[in-house]
Amino acid sequence: MPLAGSSDKTALTRPPAWIAASVLLVATAVVGPLLGGLARPLFIVGCGAIGLYGWRQGPAQHLQVLLALFCFVSLLRRMVDLSAGFDGSGVMLVGPLLALCAPLGDLLMEPPDHLRNRQLLPMAMVFGSVLYALMLTMFQGAWTDAASNSVKTIAPLIYALGLISAHPRRDELIEAATSAFLVILPLMGLYGLYQYVDPPEWDRYWMKSATILSAGQPVPYGVRTFSVMNGPASFATFTAAGLLLVFFLRPGILPILLSVPAGIAFMLSMYRTAWVSFAVGIGFCLLFGATRRRAAASIVGIAAMVVIALFTPFGDVIGERFATLSRGAGDDSARERLEQFSALWTRSDSGLIGNGFMTVDVGSAGSMAVDGMFISSWISMGLIVGMVCIAGLVLAAGNAVANAYAERRTTSIIVGALACGAMTQMPLANLISGELGFLFWGFIVLIPSPPQVGTPRLDQRL
Repeated sequence: MPLAGSSDKTALTRPPAWIAASVLLVATAVVGPLLGGLARPLFIVGCGAIGLYGWRQGPAQHLQVLLALFCFVSLLRRMVDLSAGFDGSGVMLVGPLLALCAPLGDLLMEPPDHLRNRQLLPMAMVFGSVLYALMLTMFQGAWTDAASNSVKTIAPLIYALGLISAHPRRDELIEAATSAFLVILPLMGLYGLYQYVDPPEWDRYWMKSATILSAGQPVPYGVRTFSVMNGPASFATFTAAGLLLVFFLRPGILPILLSVPAGIAFMLSMYRTAWVSFAVGIGFCLLFGATRRRAAASIVGIAAMVVIALFTPFGDVIGERFATLSRGAGDDSARERLEQFSALWTRSDSGLIGNGFMTVDVGSAGSMAVDGMFISSWISMGLIVGMVCIAGLVLAAGNAVANAYAERRTTSIIVGALACGAMTQMPLANLISGELGFLFWGFIVLIPSPPQVGTPRLDQRL
């Protein structure tokens, strides 16, 4: 992937961090299945080392490393599981989360007591809510769940705080992410199409072993495409963000052509929440003169992509899934989500206190699926603290949207569009955990600190 500029001049004398990440990913894919279970701890250690190396080269290169690790770790996990046996804990997924914590050393040595970024308050609200849920989990003796969820939820916040503390240039980070997605999207798209037509053996094995009900059936033309990631929701969410960045920040026909496989695989994920999120992001960009022309061109390109998809052998499946968007509350999936709220409200305590982070096997009879921030925060944090967590996420997104209106620059508008898209996903996605937590906080904090007294705002200086 193209090297983004780094604010650290000394990084220019060392190999780019994304090369090291690529070597780790390829080596694990080739040698990992031969090493068996030993590949898992080696991969985690490698992720931690490369995360530190990338952070020392600058936040831009570190972001490219994180995108590569998060996008491909699940594929490597499945390949290793095929030879070493299914690992229900998914321990290899800890690797990218460890790389997220690379800024922790700098934060401990130089506490960010001088920061005035507007995203610190919503981050503190979410962090406090997470700590409350973790305490509930430990009080019940569920130490494994507490450890797992503490890593998944706190690591993205550490990374976001590290970004704010490092004061990186937003344009440099957005450029780095776009460069990374320009390489990642074609790879994910082509693999996703192949997976749908004839899922590889490691994908079939994982689908049969894991308690995941949203990935379809492990047969040709029966998979809800999740490509190289951990499920249709993760794949579709990352693809939507990547397409948004490429469409608006890479002019020319070549980037669009490279994105076509990812666009079709995105539709084959059947994850309508990400479809709506992507549409909301495009619609947000239509509101600004700086991005209106590109948004209109993107709509034309997306329409052409949909038409192309409808003439493929799997066009009927995509068309039927699109048709369900018009059903609204009458959709079976929508009714199931509404029933979750009803079940919680009718409990004896109405879920006021919360249960902490408890693992739920959705494949077991009588278990209730936990979908989205509203339900997951209600169950884990209780109604009151859960509302604080939700308010923190809404405030963080609102800050990004307000900044887009204040600056009206392309990069600030893109961040605002990602924030709006995330808010539409909130009912059906957990925005604070794992790879989705990284994607949310990693971009949502990219707004400048309030200007100093007497300093003109950025939009006034332009």
